[in-house]
Amino acid sequence: MNIPATIRAGDTIKWRDVASADNLGNPITSATWTLTYYLRYDHNNEGATVVGTAYGTGWEFTVSAGTSAGFDDGDWYWQALATQGAEKVTLGAGQLEVLPALSYAGSPSAFDGRSQAEIDLDAVKSAIRTLISGGAVQQYSIAGRSLSRYSLGDLMALESSLKAEVKREQKAQLIANGLGNPHNLFVRF
Repeated sequence: MNIPATIRAGDTIKWRDVASADNLGNPITSATWTLTYYLRYDHNNEGATVVGTAYGTGWEFTVSAGTSAGFDDGDWYWQALATQGAEKVTLGAGQLEVLPALSYAGSPSAFDGRSQAEIDLDAVKSAIRTLISGGAVQQYSIAGRSLSRYSLGDLMALESSLKAEVKREQKAQLIANGLGNPHNLFVRF
């Protein structure tokens, strides 16, 4: 399936899929089958249905800019379902990432382009600074109810884990941008 792995909300998205076959080897082509992509976002009960049009023996798909403008950013899931009368065959399923639109009309609003790991890492660093400066209480009780917060050791372990995750994201972004793997070492003799 050729659905893009990453799309940006507000863009027109197009892709093509070639003819396929079912598990018995019978051809599934646009001449006799309809191929539909079902896109789902699990956080807000969002979804979109994209029906393919014939393109050779395969299909071409288009999600209009108006439709994709309503997509919330995050991980979406898709299923490609071929139908012919009462027969239904799943040709593929997977996940794609929807990036937020950066375009705006009038004045721009606030935008935070950091990943969730980067946001969490900054929050952990802030919590460590607060704890070290004596601004936070690790544990307290009021009227028989108690609350415990992270210890400094727990925060430092979480910080280390989040730093590693952010580095992996940065490495993946460099590779995706065609800048290569920063961990490759080339030696010339």
